[in-house]
Amino acid sequence: MRVRYGGSATTWGFALHLAGTDPYEDTILPTGAFAGTPEDALDCACGLCLATADI
Repeated sequence: MRVRYGGSATTWGFALHLAGTDPYEDTILPTGAFAGTPEDALDCACGLCLATADI
């Protein structure tokens, strides 16, 4: 996961590195926004990782 500064402490974009692809892919938060807090980005990334994990 990588975060990108969006101009204020509460506005950050983020991208995920998906297995099988070289570049990072911009990711939309569950709220539908392209930017949010770092906590929103981490929650989204962890949720995606845990949802796709083989258990």
